[in-house]
Amino acid sequence: MDNVLSIAGASTLASPKRQMTEEKIMMKAIVVTDQAAGTAGMKLVERPEPQAAINDVVVQVHASGFVPTELEWPSTWTDRLDRDRTPSILGHELAGVVTALGYGTTGLSVGQRVFGLADWYRDGTLAEYVAMEARNLAPLPGDVDFTVGASLPISGLTAWQGLFQHGRLQAGQSVLVHGAAGAVGSMVTQLAREFCAHVIGTGRAADRQTVLDFGAKEFVDLGNDALKDVGGVDLVFDGIGGDIGKRSAGLIRAGGTLVSIVGPAEARPADGLAVDFVVESDRAQLSEIVQRVRDGRLRTNIGNVSTLDNAVAVLNPTERRKGKTIIRVRP
Repeated sequence: MDNVLSIAGASTLASPKRQMTEEKIMMKAIVVTDQAAGTAGMKLVERPEPQAAINDVVVQVHASGFVPTELEWPSTWTDRLDRDRTPSILGHELAGVVTALGYGTTGLSVGQRVFGLADWYRDGTLAEYVAMEARNLAPLPGDVDFTVGASLPISGLTAWQGLFQHGRLQAGQSVLVHGAAGAVGSMVTQLAREFCAHVIGTGRAADRQTVLDFGAKEFVDLGNDALKDVGGVDLVFDGIGGDIGKRSAGLIRAGGTLVSIVGPAEARPADGLAVDFVVESDRAQLSEIVQRVRDGRLRTNIGNVSTLDNAVAVLNPTERRKGKTIIRVRP
């Protein structure tokens, strides 16, 4: 009888503890549920903190980047089987500190500073914590600020992959960079210049000095200058598309490449390649990029910096964005 009573008593005592462990710990996050609402549909809410799956880490987010076109990506709204996955947490770039490791995770450790690119189909980085595959992260050196780290993944990897993997840039070639004052375009300009390319940047008249300061040798004002006057180039890096992308196809020299990051090119070079691509995470490339930031070969192009509490307002700008918008999740 004593045994029965002691077992029953143990069960009763254990029950409150079990309930406590099953309670979800909440965090702040920016979510969307209505695709038609655009950025106006963003909301700051409380969501359960994520758990680390196999090969995952949980990262305490210190800073997060945001790309406005995320709201046009199918992956923001549905999973890989085309099932609705809202409410989904926005943002895919981050810098932060690893707080937990999933089963089988190697290469990173708890307490390590990291930065990287979260999976398109998973909840993102505009949140206090994010769970993501360890392979999508790289170590963030201690002398690189979290704000800087969060500005690098999409812009830096897009520039790197567009120039070197898809554009097959060779030293001494000429590169026409559309939107050269933007977050991606400024990275393209600097990396191409480092590779000894002749860089021609395009943009609005007000962008001229910014583009030249990032290393372009020439500037084309798309509102007033004739694009055809550029002459032949070996590589066009197109971040604008539309009519600008169409007209650029005719500028490609034989054997050259038109690289688009705004969808398939509407016109193809007569004797060259047209490539459009979606950026992919790559730890080795992230490490190459951040090393260039550390030694001064690469400058970030950061515009607004805001807090998570003010993020919804900042991500609904009333005027044109300049540079990369970064949300500081932790002060």
